[in-house]
Amino acid sequence: MLPIEKLNLGFNDAVNYRRRENKNDFNQLFIKNNKLEELMLPQNYFLIGDKGTGKTAYAVWLANNAYENTLSSVNYIRETEYQKFVTLKKEKNLSLSDYTNIWKVIILLLLSKNIYETEGQESLLNKYIRFRAINKAIDDYYEGAFSPEIMNAMEFVEHSSASAKLMSEYAVAEGITSNTKTFTEQKYQTNLLYIQRKFEDALKSLKLDKNHTLFIDGIDLRPAGIDYPDYLECVKGLANAVWSLNNDLFAPIKDSKGRIKVVILLRPDIFNSIGLQNANNRIRDNSVYLDWRIPYDRFESSELFKLPNRLLSLGQYGDKDDNYWEQYFPYTVDVQGKKEHSFISFLRFSYFRPRDIVTMINLLKELHIEHGRSRNYFIEEDFRDPQFRRRYSEYLLGEAKDHLSFYYSEKDYEAFLKFFEFLKGDYAFSYAEYKTCFSNYLDFLDRNAIARPEFVGNDAEFLQFLYELNIIFCIENAGDGKRYFFWCFRDRSVSNINPRVKTDCRYEIFYGLGKSLNVGKQFKKT
Repeated sequence: MLPIEKLNLGFNDAVNYRRRENKNDFNQLFIKNNKLEELMLPQNYFLIGDKGTGKTAYAVWLANNAYENTLSSVNYIRETEYQKFVTLKKEKNLSLSDYTNIWKVIILLLLSKNIYETEGQESLLNKYIRFRAINKAIDDYYEGAFSPEIMNAMEFVEHSSASAKLMSEYAVAEGITSNTKTFTEQKYQTNLLYIQRKFEDALKSLKLDKNHTLFIDGIDLRPAGIDYPDYLECVKGLANAVWSLNNDLFAPIKDSKGRIKVVILLRPDIFNSIGLQNANNRIRDNSVYLDWRIPYDRFESSELFKLPNRLLSLGQYGDKDDNYWEQYFPYTVDVQGKKEHSFISFLRFSYFRPRDIVTMINLLKELHIEHGRSRNYFIEEDFRDPQFRRRYSEYLLGEAKDHLSFYYSEKDYEAFLKFFEFLKGDYAFSYAEYKTCFSNYLDFLDRNAIARPEFVGNDAEFLQFLYELNIIFCIENAGDGKRYFFWCFRDRSVSNINPRVKTDCRYEIFYGLGKSLNVGKQFKKT
């Protein structure tokens, strides 16, 4: 058994380990999860899951493995790409439909080069003259040095007249058309549509042996330098382009063994924000929703338990299916007179996300090393260590901040944190206590001339906001003396993306989060 200090943990480590070692040690980690099979279905274009549920890991794993006759690739949107969209919008006076057309050309260019690189380069060029023509145009434009990144593809779009001219010239050279067209930058939209049609005609002509999937990631976080309206326009254009290409171009192609598909990775709240037509149908019929929720009493058969156990097996000399969890966490926890497995404590402090579980293990490992402990296993006291609880709480608060940063500014986030200073007492509070706290919070903002963030609204809206962020959960007392607990992340489903908070009951700050919030600070001053 490896010493604790040598454990190499991380949700993406398993994916990268697969690639480095060229082994199949972690195939089961993904293949056993039925979400992978769902993702392979031709009609699923949206991979939806909260931050930390493994969206990127699925995409990267598929990019590293030819699974079910499918070759996949991943492209990431970064701040420079968003900045370029903002610049293009100003220079070209773009509308949302223009954003959609730009994204279509970018995606078609990336797919064309990926297909060329992975499905027999010369055989494709010899068989299909339309595909040969666009590849020659691309190679000419980039002088044979195209790198399949979104930013590089955007250059092709930005200089649309030059790109369209090359496509027209090579179409004539290959005998596809008889006359070369003339293009000017003043007719930007016309150029884009011409380029798009050339790509579409080329891809429709192909008879592919393999399926090809392009994943687009990097949408969950808005760069600090990009305003929310600009960011949202860009993401809306991307989502509309993905839907249109998949539904109107790729799906109707019936005479090719191999299929083409584009998938974008989204958080549930961002999916709601982009405003797709018939969004309820899209999420139900064309999406894969990553859901790791499990009942406590059936955790041992769950993927959420198997995943960290397999990560603990990285580099071990034993069998990968050995129960490494029991070796590193060989204790039980006494809960109301009953013995609970150590993993259940991790579940209670998590949002049922792989990243949460792995982060807790990593933090325990850090503290184990810092304290110079000689034992090669963890005990319950390690999990209860105030340093561990504080660091984990700060991690969860950082996750909440990342979530908020998609919509709001740093100042809004700082104003948001002030609310918790007015919660009187401990982490639990009634509805009446919440309303008093909210009133005091508004008074504080107004007295100090702090602009009320948009999310504050009224007391009911802010309570819903806290619930959707999973910062609070509800406790309802039933007539039979039992208590019922409601968490947004546990009630969320494909058919109920935004569960509503219950009113006039008791609430509590999520277990793992309280240490990083200055709860009741305003009262402690007095």
